[in-house]
Amino acid sequence: MTNDELQQLAAGLANCGKALLRMADVLMEKKEDAPAAAEQKEPEKKLTLEDVRRVAADKARQGHMEEVRQLIQKFGADKLSGVDAARYPAMMKELEAMGNDE
Repeated sequence: MTNDELQQLAAGLANCGKALLRMADVLMEKKEDAPAAAEQKEPEKKLTLEDVRRVAADKARQGHMEEVRQLIQKFGADKLSGVDAARYPAMMKELEAMGNDE
């Protein structure tokens, strides 16, 4: 291998090294930006009657039938389907907490 060929190879390796350093810098910048994107809160999934009914039924099967009935009345209805959909998140929180204090 001639001296010119070795110099060309060395220059090529130097260029590769510079390219790798640039790529590493770009990846680090993106990594620093990623937490900001991850911190953006995703919109809450809209709860449906079926979602609430599933949790309420589970609680009733666990022996909390009367508490479920009282909770439905607390939210102004005689039956689950009578509860205003806007109140599902609050009701779901109470359902999920039900029985956890035992």
